[in-house]
Amino acid sequence: MVTEALEMLNQDINFLLLLDSWSYNATFKPTLTIDGVSSFSDCETDLQETTRKLLDMAKQKTEKMTKSCHKNSTESEIEKGMFEHLFGFQWKDLIRLESLIGLLFRPTDPSGLGVMRVVFGFLMLSDIWQERGLSNAVEEYGDITLCRFPLFDFLQPLPLVWMYIVYLLMFIGEVGILLGLFYRFSCILFVVPYWYLFFLDKTTWNNHSYLFGLIGILLLFIDANRYWSLDGLLFKKKRHTHVPLWNYAVLRFQIFLVYFIAGLKKMDYDWVSGYSMHSIASHYVFAPFRLIMSEEQVSLYIVHLGGFMIDLFSGFLLFFDKTRFMAFIVLGMFHLMNSQLFSIGMFPWMMLATMPLFCYPDWPRGLLQKLPHVLQPILPAKIDLQTSPHCIYEKKSVKPDDKQKSSIQHDKRPPPTSPMKYHKLLLGFILSYVGFQCVLPYSHGITKGYNQWTQGLYGYSWDMMVHSWSLQHIKITYVDKDTREEGYLNPKAWVLGGRWSQHPDMIKQYVYCIEERLASYNITNIEIYLDVWRALNDRFQQRSVDPRVNLLEASWNPFRDTSWILPLLLDLSDWRGKLVEIEKEIFERDSDTDVVFVADFPGLHLENFVQGDLGNTSITVLKGDVVIELVDQKKNLSLTEGDKIQLPVQQFHNIYTVSETPSCYMYIFVNTTDVTFRETVSKYEQILNGTFTGSDIEARHIKHEVELGSQHHLYAQFISDKQKDEENQQMSIFQSIWQFITFKYEMLSRSVKFTLGAVKSIVLGVPFEEFLNDTYTEELAKQGTTQHSEQSNVY
Repeated sequence: MVTEALEMLNQDINFLLLLDSWSYNATFKPTLTIDGVSSFSDCETDLQETTRKLLDMAKQKTEKMTKSCHKNSTESEIEKGMFEHLFGFQWKDLIRLESLIGLLFRPTDPSGLGVMRVVFGFLMLSDIWQERGLSNAVEEYGDITLCRFPLFDFLQPLPLVWMYIVYLLMFIGEVGILLGLFYRFSCILFVVPYWYLFFLDKTTWNNHSYLFGLIGILLLFIDANRYWSLDGLLFKKKRHTHVPLWNYAVLRFQIFLVYFIAGLKKMDYDWVSGYSMHSIASHYVFAPFRLIMSEEQVSLYIVHLGGFMIDLFSGFLLFFDKTRFMAFIVLGMFHLMNSQLFSIGMFPWMMLATMPLFCYPDWPRGLLQKLPHVLQPILPAKIDLQTSPHCIYEKKSVKPDDKQKSSIQHDKRPPPTSPMKYHKLLLGFILSYVGFQCVLPYSHGITKGYNQWTQGLYGYSWDMMVHSWSLQHIKITYVDKDTREEGYLNPKAWVLGGRWSQHPDMIKQYVYCIEERLASYNITNIEIYLDVWRALNDRFQQRSVDPRVNLLEASWNPFRDTSWILPLLLDLSDWRGKLVEIEKEIFERDSDTDVVFVADFPGLHLENFVQGDLGNTSITVLKGDVVIELVDQKKNLSLTEGDKIQLPVQQFHNIYTVSETPSCYMYIFVNTTDVTFRETVSKYEQILNGTFTGSDIEARHIKHEVELGSQHHLYAQFISDKQKDEENQQMSIFQSIWQFITFKYEMLSRSVKFTLGAVKSIVLGVPFEEFLNDTYTEELAKQGTTQHSEQSNVY
């Protein structure tokens, strides 16, 4: 537009100059005079003056427009420079394909990537014997009767001795990544066993385990062995070589996505209202906030709203120089607090380790320059960077990143200056990976079969801590199709936990497994029914699975909604505030009282049994109409809102919802046996320290019951645990650290011992069961000695 305006203006000026030239060179002869003045001469003079005025005006207009054009051009340059200053590239680099390839494969300093590789390898070495399960692999894979929950049914665990070899291969890969030795091969050794173990058990899925696996895949493709690696010593072409910018960009993108989508997921109503994680506000890490705020305020404003803001904006703050330092401080405190609040393994430390990825790539060498000169030969800061065929260089000159100040060494072959097939293939991988990671967290509309009350399987959606589950009851019933006889199964049978009950796909896998296990006991041709009661984010306990559906014949499809999953009673969510008030009021009257809030669907009923330990059990209707059937008494009672009755102990009762809308009621009970037990222990301690005020007969009776009675082992265990808790509270910080180190050392030594036993068994051809039997005998003997010593100390 500016160029066109100047051209038009130049045309106007040329016309005026032509007119001026014509006016000055006109040679008219005056043939007629009026009052002695030639009329043609006057016209000539007037024309010349008019032309000069027009010419002056045109020049002024030209100067004005020229200044305006220069101003607009300067502003455009400033805007262009500001964008490049903020992001390190120009906007046009993202528009054209060639420019995008040139940007992504721009040569960059490898030092920041090398440090990231070292830290990742170290953290994974710490993770393998903890959260990856090497220390308890014998419990996880030693029992072949356990039900498995793989992502794909054809995946099954290997024999126990070979599972230890899988862990060993992953360990070797982690060492190789740490040292940068045979780097690509080491990444494969790590990635393949890691994802095999990950896919083998959906019950252990979580977001950070998924993140570790993703980083492992990315490391396989990026050049993280160009700095601080043994490959650099063995292969000179790999030492101190440029890496393409996309190596940093894809890792930054992945970490940014973890924060940003976690923030988006926390826009959930339960989170912003403070219901997801309210119980952690009493933790000691929030003690400074509780000095100026109530616990409820800490939960809402610090835990929930503060966590939401941190997740949503931290990724943006890490990108920019002006805000990065502030992000480091906030995220540093955030992840350190998380390491104390949750048992999430290496995740807080991994997130801390990834923060420097957002700094300039050469930050490690800048840091090394500040070290004493004595260390420079060992940790050199000034190095010569080699060109890399994985990068794309400028044709005129080959320069490192603007922030780098080192010289460059060139390979014998000229570095690529235009995209090759290799670069285009990698660009396809990068764009595919980025697109997949953006879509997958919101893909639950496609994989509907994995949805229950929440969206899909937990672990790949970055919905961290948004949902808090409370499992109250699981009832498994199998029915003989021929005789219609019923049987009940322990919900802990053939499983190590209860997470399978949260997802329809794992429920189907479990009922099929139950059918196979029962067949070994000659129980065949059966139906299986499941009744699961749980609460989500402090709502009522309610059913999640339809108890009227035979799950062996029920349909399940990964791409369709599961019909036998009952919906979450969202209409009752507003009751949560009332439930908190009711619970608080009950506890203020009697701290030994427990309360359970229940909601049920019309047409269904709850079958329950009041144990003898639970004296003074009552039920109060909060909403709707119910009929209570006292089975042993063969009696029915109708209750409506506000009604309350006492329930008999050691008897079954059924609660039918007869209203058209869901019913809500609460159980209030006291575990009288537990109260009596704790009172007896308290009196026993008073006898020992001489403060007991009862009679001698009562004192002798209490001592006999605690030390020699039928439940003396329970008393001993209770007193021992109580003493341990008191000792832990009185521990100094150094004692706590030593206890932590001792515990971790025992886990590590057990992992090493069992792995070496597996290797020895395979090499020597010795049955692994012999090693297991000898080890179990040794551990039981040690455990028995410890328990005997503790019991002796108790009495």
